[in-house]
Amino acid sequence: MRPAIFPLLPDPGCLLLLLVSWLFNPARSEITSLDSGNIDDILNNADVALVNFYADWCRFSQMLHPIFEEASNVIKEEYPDKNQVVFARVDCDQHSDIAQRYRISKYPTLKLFRNGMMMKREYRGQRSVTAIADYIRQQKSNPIQEVQDLEEISSLDRSRRNIIGYFEQKDSDNYRTFERVANILHDDCVFLSAFGAISKAERFSGDNVIYKPPGENAPDMVYLGSLTNFDLIYAWTQDKCVPLVREITFENGEELTEEGLPFLILFHMKDDLESLEKFQQEVARQLIGEKGTINFLHADCDKFRHPLLHIQKTPADCPVIAIDSFRHMYVFPDFSDLSVPGKLKQFVLDLHSGKLHREFHHGPDPTDVAPGQPIQDLASSPPESSFQKLAPSEHRYTLLREKDEL
Repeated sequence: MRPAIFPLLPDPGCLLLLLVSWLFNPARSEITSLDSGNIDDILNNADVALVNFYADWCRFSQMLHPIFEEASNVIKEEYPDKNQVVFARVDCDQHSDIAQRYRISKYPTLKLFRNGMMMKREYRGQRSVTAIADYIRQQKSNPIQEVQDLEEISSLDRSRRNIIGYFEQKDSDNYRTFERVANILHDDCVFLSAFGAISKAERFSGDNVIYKPPGENAPDMVYLGSLTNFDLIYAWTQDKCVPLVREITFENGEELTEEGLPFLILFHMKDDLESLEKFQQEVARQLIGEKGTINFLHADCDKFRHPLLHIQKTPADCPVIAIDSFRHMYVFPDFSDLSVPGKLKQFVLDLHSGKLHREFHHGPDPTDVAPGQPIQDLASSPPESSFQKLAPSEHRYTLLREKDEL
């Protein structure tokens, strides 16, 4: 008769140690490493993806790695579906083609993607587990407020840009397209929706999307294209939500400077909407062709006293128009000349040609001097850039290159 064989059982103390270890050290989530072979597939299938563009030698990248991983662990517990939220990373030294594709100019950079589309605003918040996790929760929240009574529309905040969709039913291709657009542009507009019987009065010719611009008396604008064509409705909505002349604040200053375009800024008092309207009209009339070569902005004189002092102005002098090239600041001679045909455009063209820079150092160009008037070589220098100080900090990022502006 063969003897019975009993398996050796582990010591009870070891079992307890393993259990405690498992409870207090849960399995670490994997951060997805992206390369040219998998990046499109992974990002296109992710509802939301936060991508860390890093370099191993960068000390700020090294500091972020454990924080990023722990934030991923926290979020994974709340959104266990692998396609709901993806935390991913790109080694920019190993994959420079991807870094160039997404215009990475500093390490580490955290970019947000929705269904493969990179969002304009990257993550610039606090680098902590709590802050990053809260940011993702915010991105996963519904960006569309559902209206329960059309009376709510009459009490909207008309200082905001409001996009309202009226749909027969929520479970429809029309609404799903509207939802995609809202997910991308919810930082720029307020999105609302109404369904069924509540929205019937606004659906006289089918599902309908309208834009209510800022201002109590501003007329509504109606979207006339296909509601299932994402590209069309996204382009229309972006045009309404992202104004030609944007407000610069201390919160978005870093983002705007990183776009790399010089600033044409109107400094005005917060309640001086008349000057802002004139500036917006002239920018649209004279400078629409310069969009993409310069950023059109307006700023609160009280909040931005320091840049004004830099050009020897105070809030009492507002409204004031100036260009900040990130190297120097140049002042538009007189706000009252704003409506002179071509005057504002010439100011911008003189920046691009280098004329503003030359004239500050050497006086007027010879062609601008009246006959018989002596040409003077003035040893002067324009004020240094003030808004460059809002650019990404070297104490927070490893900056890859310096921009040489006029």
